[in-house]
Amino acid sequence: MKTLNNKVAVVTGAGSGIGRSLALALTKAGARVAISDWSEAGLAETVALCAEIGEAPHSRILDVRDRAAVTAYAADVAEHFGGVNVVINNAGITIFGTVEESPYEDIEKVMDVDFWGVVHGTKAFLPHLIASGDGHVVNISSIFGLFGVPTQSSYNAAKFAVRGFTESLRQEMLIAGHKVGVTSVHPGGIRTNIVNNAVASNAADLGSMQKLFDTVLTRTSADEAAATILRGVRGNRAKVLIGLDAHVVDLLIRALGSAYQRPFAAVSRRLTSKLQAPAAAPASAKVSAK
Repeated sequence: MKTLNNKVAVVTGAGSGIGRSLALALTKAGARVAISDWSEAGLAETVALCAEIGEAPHSRILDVRDRAAVTAYAADVAEHFGGVNVVINNAGITIFGTVEESPYEDIEKVMDVDFWGVVHGTKAFLPHLIASGDGHVVNISSIFGLFGVPTQSSYNAAKFAVRGFTESLRQEMLIAGHKVGVTSVHPGGIRTNIVNNAVASNAADLGSMQKLFDTVLTRTSADEAAATILRGVRGNRAKVLIGLDAHVVDLLIRALGSAYQRPFAAVSRRLTSKLQAPAAAPASAKVSAK
């Protein structure tokens, strides 16, 4: 797929962050765009921004955990546009907490959105992509789909699963001779709202992680991430790393193997202790700042 002009492209989780930037970049590239999100306000804002630079996208409030809804959505998009060329399964959440602290419900929610949402989107749109004769699946994993991180066990599990699912799918498309490209994307620290919108089993964990992401880890903009992803689509790349941090970590993990865990744990402990959220001030000391 050398050009996205006049191609039908679908993006989930398009209400903010990388999803919104993808919707805008695809619109600028001349694609016919369909977007979804479970945030009505965020989705409406993305629609308005796209309409300012090109054709307003087809939009739908969608919970990617709902298999029947995603299947119906795929049929609706294909009928609306007469086919589908690209699907980008981007919707994702994170919940902080150690394995010991995390309730089953939190782990299930992350897996349902971040892994099953990708499975639903892939399977629902795949027949349409095959039929197009020029299709592409993009599944957003993460840098955390390359290595494990303390307090991110459920997110790690989902993103590792997305990576394996996607790499398997690419091989299946090659074996079957289908003209469908498949790309697994591994963003490093991207300036989005995923951490600010997260919850945690421990408030101190969340406060320190928000500081860590804001001050240390987020080095790449969502617009830069979207541009890198679309270059990967045009080049039919199997694996796309986003950001210098992702490239460095990928090299380190390949060099160290499982031995990475001890030094990474030490670094994580040191960073978290330095950025630990301070204790709440007494009620008499609290002031309002505007």
